Amino acid sequence: MSTQPAKWTALPLFPLQTVLFPGGSLPLRIFEVRYLDMIGTRHKAGEPFGVVCLSEGSEARRLATGAAEGRPSGDGFAREAFFPVGTLARITKFERPQPGLMMIECVGAQRFRIERSEQLKHGLWIADVELLADDPEMQVPDDLTFTREGLQGLVRHIEQKIDQGGDASLRLPLLEPYRWDDCGWLANRWCELLPLHPELKQRFMSLDSPLLRLELVSDTLRQIGFALPD
Repeated sequence: MSTQPAKWTALPLFPLQTVLFPGGSLPLRIFEVRYLDMIGTRHKAGEPFGVVCLSEGSEARRLATGAAEGRPSGDGFAREAFFPVGTLARITKFERPQPGLMMIECVGAQRFRIERSEQLKHGLWIADVELLADDPEMQVPDDLTFTREGLQGLVRHIEQKIDQGGDASLRLPLLEPYRWDDCGWLANRWCELLPLHPELKQRFMSLDSPLLRLELVSDTLRQIGFALPD
């Protein structure tokens, strides 16, 4: 993945009521026509599409949230507006269980900033974007090590539950490789797990400083009184 800003012309967008972080996982179940064609084309070409978080559009929010949670996205689209910073999504798993239905898994890649966007006649959004530099690797400072220990403890707790077979729906909340001592990676994984409003997650994701992002995450953890699971 390049760390130098670059341009991308006519990038297809998928507006969702969720925020995709670099290195994060996003499953989608799709049957809306405007996305079936786009996803099929991008998968065949081995190219990513852009995920952006909706800022306006109540019906679009409802449909997109269903898609992000693994439920089908619906047909028909209301007025949509979205935040200007999004994330490239690379398709890692693609299934077509029946005609008119796709089930995919994506991983978040590089962030981008929209310079110009356009909605095509059939509803698909495309945009000219500037790719943003990847987070620089930054060691977790001593006063924020509890964020690392907390996430490690949470992952161990989930692994134990999976090993015990207590809940078949449980899955590890993050993808390998684990970068426990990197501020940006650690902050992104917490942002995915915490029950934050999408607009707040969007604000965190848009920050260029991984240290500031982790500091804000640590403030949030303290505010909610996070404690390691027993």
